[in-house]
Amino acid sequence: MDDSLINSYINSDEINKNPNLMPQNLEAEQSLIGSILFDNKVLEELSLSFNSNYFFDPIHSSIYEAIVSLIEKGRLADPLTLKNYLNDNKHNIDIDIEKYLIDLRDGVLSLSKAKFYAEEIRNCFIRRSLIIIADDLIYKAKNPTIDISPDDEISATEEKLYNLAEKDQINSGPYEFNTVLVNTTKLINEAFNRKGKLSGVDTGFSGINRQLGGLNKSDLIVLAGRPSMGKTALATNIGFNAAKSSKVETNESILIFSLEMSAEQLAQRILAEQSGIDSHRLRSGDIDDEEFSKLVVTQNNIHNLPFYIDDTPAVSVGQIASRARRLKRTNGLALIIIDYIQLIKGSKASEFQGRVQEVSEITRGLKSLAKELNVPILALSQLSRAVEQREDKRPILADLRESGSIEQDADVVMFVYREEYYLDKSEPSQRDNENQESFNERFTRWQERRNTAEGKAEIIVSKQRHGPTGIIQVQFEARLTRFMDLAKSEVLPDQIY
Repeated sequence: MDDSLINSYINSDEINKNPNLMPQNLEAEQSLIGSILFDNKVLEELSLSFNSNYFFDPIHSSIYEAIVSLIEKGRLADPLTLKNYLNDNKHNIDIDIEKYLIDLRDGVLSLSKAKFYAEEIRNCFIRRSLIIIADDLIYKAKNPTIDISPDDEISATEEKLYNLAEKDQINSGPYEFNTVLVNTTKLINEAFNRKGKLSGVDTGFSGINRQLGGLNKSDLIVLAGRPSMGKTALATNIGFNAAKSSKVETNESILIFSLEMSAEQLAQRILAEQSGIDSHRLRSGDIDDEEFSKLVVTQNNIHNLPFYIDDTPAVSVGQIASRARRLKRTNGLALIIIDYIQLIKGSKASEFQGRVQEVSEITRGLKSLAKELNVPILALSQLSRAVEQREDKRPILADLRESGSIEQDADVVMFVYREEYYLDKSEPSQRDNENQESFNERFTRWQERRNTAEGKAEIIVSKQRHGPTGIIQVQFEARLTRFMDLAKSEVLPDQIY
């Protein structure tokens, strides 16, 4: 085997002459294995992502797996040590494996080419995978079914292409437990090395960060509340805080799908929050020269943050997935925010099965997308009117609209609750046959509760798959539509956990 092997890839002319011939380079596979057998340290030069699936010949794939297994156990991988390992029944190798391995090792001319052989092997694998995806798409396009729309096919093909580009696989399958253990150990080691730092995306709220450890990868986090509770404001605050943190640490993007508000309305809220100018006066243009100058300074300070807004109405989960994949490929992606679940468009099939089934399909799709992209998804949700019928207005899991599917699929469920809002609506008035003294006492009690609740809100963590539940106290400034941490003197230990 000489140095020209790297250039011996089967070219397009050969494939055109024999369309059944898949891209492959058996000589490169032989040369790589031979190089590793000649010097086991060659394995250290290969990319960490290189794996046995890249090989076209199943025998080469089995040999590579055996080599890696032996070397990881600190043993020598050579024709003699591999012989007994590969002669067992599970590998189905019907050649003189020891002689074959010796020939591969003795045929090596240059160890310096090993990494180029590995790159060529991977390139062939990617091309074979692209052919499989294209063939599958062509078949399904020519043989359509009623249940699967063209948009569904586009989304499914994009997912396969994304997995191939990001993970070198078309579809995931079962993992051996030892592989899972290695990956798990890496995660534990990363957590240990953080020394108390956040494991997930920084929300900008110390209480939420402590309770959840930030917004963690692959989690579906549902943030729910009744109208006027401020769930959109809280989600926007979290997203913008995450964008500021991401700009410093990784420069990965924050993507918000605003299905209810326009991008301009959302931007106005952000400008009001960051500049400290009343949001209503900002919308009406009722600001003076000094405030306008402050607004310009704020705009210049934040305009380069990696924050993206998509305000397309009635998007489907497939469209959300497509746009998120594209952004992750081009700019990186740290967090997706969706405002809100009930405005996402379901599939045609689920529409006929009822709203509960439609929402179930949507939440399953969002959870699947969070796992696929390995990013947290913060999805807002409406609550049913059952809250309004109770004396205690604090929401519970049963108040979620279509609660079965949302509660089941979510890793975290949080509620926003502002007692101040309900107290303002229930200011007491004197009842018939009530004397003035009794009314004054009742009004005083209401006023004390109102003063205590003023400017405060609760974030109620009612479900957390991997951690504790609890109530987090925060501050809310209505004029700026801004949530903030409470001053330390106002926060009691049991209010955070």
